[in-house]
Amino acid sequence: MIVAVKNAIGGGVTTPQGFRAAGVSAGIKSRGLDLALLVSGPPATAAAVFTVNRAQAAPVLVSREHLQRSGGTARAIVVNSGCANACTGDEGVRVARDMASETARLVGCPIEQVLVASTGVIGVALPIARVMTGLPIAFAALGTDQGPMAARAIMTTDPFPKEAAAHVTIGARAVADIGGMAKGSGMIEPMMATMLGFVTTDASVPQPLLDRALREAVNDTFNAITVDGDCSTNDCVMLLANGQSGTVVDETLYGEFVGGLRAVCLELALGIVRGGEGATKLVTVTVTGAASKADARRAAKAIANSLLVKTAIHGGDPNWGRLIAVAGRAGVEFELGRAAVSIGSTVLFKNGRPHDECAAQAAAYMKGKDIAVGVNLGAGSASSTVWTCDLSAEYIRINADYRT
Repeated sequence: MIVAVKNAIGGGVTTPQGFRAAGVSAGIKSRGLDLALLVSGPPATAAAVFTVNRAQAAPVLVSREHLQRSGGTARAIVVNSGCANACTGDEGVRVARDMASETARLVGCPIEQVLVASTGVIGVALPIARVMTGLPIAFAALGTDQGPMAARAIMTTDPFPKEAAAHVTIGARAVADIGGMAKGSGMIEPMMATMLGFVTTDASVPQPLLDRALREAVNDTFNAITVDGDCSTNDCVMLLANGQSGTVVDETLYGEFVGGLRAVCLELALGIVRGGEGATKLVTVTVTGAASKADARRAAKAIANSLLVKTAIHGGDPNWGRLIAVAGRAGVEFELGRAAVSIGSTVLFKNGRPHDECAAQAAAYMKGKDIAVGVNLGAGSASSTVWTCDLSAEYIRINADYRT
């Protein structure tokens, strides 16, 4: 049972016992915080999921290698913003390893117990000298109250930091905390946006179970969001469990633990969508009546990524025809004569018949900031929900000027 899930003030990744964090300015960006460090007191069990983009950034390659070599344990995660260290060849890999090596020296652990993540512009060399100068400063600043600083240090175009925490009752009396931070605003459609997520827990969880829990939670949260349909070179979500609460999660307690983990991940994922580049509305797309769960997810993603749908929602236009058109070309089973479209609680199309007399009611609803869209494919009983945002002129401005 989840006792509390909330945006964490002064908490986030350091809400669970035994974790410290820091965020400092190392000069990687022209201004602001740009280097974050997260450290567990004892070695933690670790799990991670990474982008499926074949153009994988150096920190993704190094972190994969370290997880394998360490047997799924970690003491620290080091993250920089302002430079993705992606498409930088062998030199980029060396730089990522240097970041891990210096962190390991400061923390006092083997290099393979350090995970690395980067976010920012692709194809630019990471100024490693600045990282090396900043790391001792970050290490000295580590604290249990520095989660918000770390959450700010990993931001790029994000309009606000994303943090969440949950206090979870597991079993009859056992309790554990789960905390997290994430960044992402554009280039968002994780397939495991530029998206990074870091989650901690003071529960003790065997590595195979932790890996399973993370993949289950990510599937319904980080993998169920999209801002612009672009999968980044650097996407990753990392989870550390250090056991400091004394609560041990086994198969019998797994469901309650993964429920808490999913709640924290969803809060972070929705924060990414709310803070999408140029976003003014959070849009919940629910597809029902699908022949399979896979069909439902595929159709929901197609709708959520449609430029025509996203611009109509931005303009408050209840254009149900755009929704039907996307559902029909999504490559899934679809029966027009049984299909339906709703915006909020207003049905605009059902069983082959439009209900344009309800358009004004739907348009009034669309003036709000949280918009729900429903499409029934008329082909079965499976369903899926995906979260996205509207598309505004501000998105174009941000991305047209991103490097210049």
